[in-house]
This record gives sequence, C-alpha cells and structure tokens, in this order.
Amino acid sequence: MREWWIGLSARRRGLVVVVAVVVVLGGVVVGVRVAGDRGDAGAPARDRPGPVLLVPGYGGSRAALSTLADRLRRAGRSAEVLTLPGDGTGDLRAQVRVLDRAAADAVAAGAPSVDVIGYSAGGVVARLWVAGDGAPIARRVVTLGAPLHGSRIATAGGVLVPDACPVACQQLSPGSALLTELDGQPVPLPWLSVWTENDRTVIPPDSARLTDAVNVALQQVCPDAVVEHSQLPVDPLVTGLVLRALGTDPLTSPGAGECARLRAEGAG
Repeated sequence: MREWWIGLSARRRGLVVVVAVVVVLGGVVVGVRVAGDRGDAGAPARDRPGPVLLVPGYGGSRAALSTLADRLRRAGRSAEVLTLPGDGTGDLRAQVRVLDRAAADAVAAGAPSVDVIGYSAGGVVARLWVAGDGAPIARRVVTLGAPLHGSRIATAGGVLVPDACPVACQQLSPGSALLTELDGQPVPLPWLSVWTENDRTVIPPDSARLTDAVNVALQQVCPDAVVEHSQLPVDPLVTGLVLRALGTDPLTSPGAGECARLRAEGAG
C-alpha cells in the first residue's frame, strides 16, 4: 500500500483524499438520517402508536383489564391483556419476561413500538421492563394504582402471615431489594401515573408517584371521585385519562374543568 501511494502523482493523491472524505461524510449523513427517523436517541416515533400491552396486577386476573382493552379497541387501538405465569404472585422479574416477549413479538410483526398499561403490581412490572430492555421499544407507559414504592399492606402480610406472602408480595414491601434497585432509575419516555386517594390496597396511595412522570390523583381532576383500587381499570375517568395519554399529543396533566369531558371520553 505504501509503495502504491508513493507511486501516485500529487494530483492523483489529492483525488483519492477527496473521494475518501466524500465517502466518510456520506456515511455520517446516512447515519444521522436513520437516527433521526427513529426519533431522539433511537426512541420510537411518538406519532406512530403501536399495539397496547396491558399487564395485570397481583394475582394475575385479566377480567378488569379486559374491559379497558375492549374500550381501547373501540377507539381503534390493538390491545392485548397479558397472561402472567402461574397465579401472578411469583417473582415479578418472571412477569417482566412475559412483557418483554410480547413486546418483541409485536415489533417482529411490524409494530413501530408498543404502549404499556400496568395495573397495580403490573405497574412495577412495567417499571422493571423499561429500566431493563423496554425503553427502546416502549412509546408510552400508563400505570394505574401502581405501588412503585411499595405498599404497607405487603409488609403487614409478610409479618403477620408469612406463609401467605409469596415472592411478589415480598417484592412489593417498601424497601425491598427489588424496589430499592428501581429507586433513582430515570424515566426515559412519556409516563402517566394515575392513582386514587380512596385506595386501601396500595398504602399510601401516592406510592404511585414517580419522579419525571406526569402524576395524577383522580381527586385532583374530579374532587367528587370515589374510586377504589379495584375500580381503577373500569372507571370512566381513568379510561378517559388513559385514552388521552396514549394519543399522539404531548403528555400533560389534565387542566382544571376537564372532569366531565374526560369521564365522557372514557365512557365512549
């Protein structure tokens, strides 16, 4: 190569350098264009919603989330309620693998991204997934009554009736190793966390509050809202908030006076 280079005239050497520079710059331009098509830092395009994956809460019941999934389908979205392994009370990390597989299958089938709804402990599953491999695939996340910082009822169960507090119950105790691992993890995508002040399952209810997310207590939108934990996935106000959050407009807190409108949107 050295002899070849020395054998070139000064004019030919200059031509080779110019061609090399053009090739390198062309590669940079192509690389930038591809990254730009994918959004910031390779994030999914925010204006191209994919399917919605719904993660059930502790115990794995799909019933309440099936109602919400039906409403999403009527709004034109593809929605799937996941089936959790076992009885939904085992290791939350195993539940993360179910979510990860469903998301990967959706993308392999051509989806640009997925939106995720996590109800109760399902919200912790969504948090674990995003903190792991989910951020490049997820477009938006909504959590409903999620004990993101644990619930005192899990602690009480572990102390009073240890045999009745399986792995997921232990992991949902405030200060558990799993929740401590999540503390301080960034929220790299639009995230809505909704809870109700009437919650008697997640104690305190604002355990659902997540730094850098849009945090909404139902009573700040509709002061007259009386919604228990189990009612969150079927309440019209919650459904209205979910539909709006999973749209393409920027994710923001609901404004004053939107109570009736959101309830009407949720009732559909």
